[in-house]
Amino acid sequence: MSIKQKIRYVFSPILNIFESGTEPYHYKASQRKILIFVGILFTGLSALVLWLALGEDPGYLIPVFIFGTAGLVSLIVGSVGNERGVAKIWGSSK
Repeated sequence: MSIKQKIRYVFSPILNIFESGTEPYHYKASQRKILIFVGILFTGLSALVLWLALGEDPGYLIPVFIFGTAGLVSLIVGSVGNERGVAKIWGSSK
C-alpha cells in the first residue's frame, strides 16, 4: 500500500463526500493547482489569526476554525482527491 493510498484511507470520510456521485463533471488540471493554493492561503490565514489573537477574546477562534477547516479540506481534496472531488468543489458537475 502506497503512502497516497494510506492518506486516502485516513481521510476517506472527507473524500467520500466530494468523490461520490455518478453525474458527469468537467475537470481541468488548473483547478487542482488553484485548490491547493487556496488551501495553503486559508490555512496560513487561519494560523496567522490564531497567532495574532492568542490570549485575546475567544471570538477570534471562529475565523480560525472556519478558515482552518476550509483550508485543510481544500488541501486534502486537492492533494489526494480524485478528479471528481476537485470538480465537485469547484461546482463543475453538470
